[in-house]
Amino acid sequence: MMNPPDILALAYQQPVMQEQLSLLQEKEQQIPGSVQYVIKRYRKLPQWNIDDTGMVVYHYKKNEPRENYLELRFCVSGNVYCKQKDIECNLCKFNQSRSCAERIESVDVVSFRFSPVHLSQFVKPGKGADKLTEDVLTFTHTSSFSKTLSLCSRTRMVLEALLNHTYTDSLENIYINAQTQMLLLYSMECMMGDKDVEQFQCKFLANEADREKIIKAREILLQHIGEPLTIKELSRKVAINECYLKKGFKELFGTTVFDFYQSQRMEHARYLLYEKGLSVTEVSVLLGYSSISHFSTAFKKHTGLKPCELLFH
Repeated sequence: MMNPPDILALAYQQPVMQEQLSLLQEKEQQIPGSVQYVIKRYRKLPQWNIDDTGMVVYHYKKNEPRENYLELRFCVSGNVYCKQKDIECNLCKFNQSRSCAERIESVDVVSFRFSPVHLSQFVKPGKGADKLTEDVLTFTHTSSFSKTLSLCSRTRMVLEALLNHTYTDSLENIYINAQTQMLLLYSMECMMGDKDVEQFQCKFLANEADREKIIKAREILLQHIGEPLTIKELSRKVAINECYLKKGFKELFGTTVFDFYQSQRMEHARYLLYEKGLSVTEVSVLLGYSSISHFSTAFKKHTGLKPCELLFH
């Protein structure tokens, strides 16, 4: 059985004793058939020289497919934990106060575990995908492995945003789900090593202002999970033409605007049904569907389950 290395020990380049660990904050979310994550923030000791590190863990058991999973693990330092987080100490939040008595430098250890059902939505058969990528996402690669990742600037930005956001409850779930898909995209690109993720095929994306418009469009979609927007409406909101929006979105985020939006809606529906215990009717209305049958069809296409089946898990 594969036993991948501990990500904190890997980042520290030596074993970390249990008595050295002082847990400051912990967040865990477990939803069947979706991404499961754990975020642990530890006090950073003065002697710790931590290298930001990432790792992909592919776990495969031929005779026990229920135990298959793909996991992303990261260890990053340099973030700040503030004891006054409940009243938002802004000096600490923006790392501007070195003298604040409540400010504690931290090391964040995070993991995101994707189930085969969850990953299946990203596979497009016959679309010319990298063979290893497709084998990993469909769990037809027949041996477990772990691979250390170098963290590119885009991965660092996503991790920093994920670890320091201020969303709560349903909005937090929407946000984290979207960010984990970005981490999956960048980690798979890094693992395959077959493209420079810092280069852009769409030349207009070399312009930072245009990239910001595409990123803003994604944020607007997340803010309107229950209020579907047309491409025309979205392009007007971010002041970029529809063609640039569609092409730029696909290149930056690895998916179309429509597929991204549908994916986020269905993952949020899964959260509302399982975690919040809402009825199928309530979720259908919240997500802006005109009928329960339309919602149920979309949900089953995305998750492989009928909405009512998730209620009994």
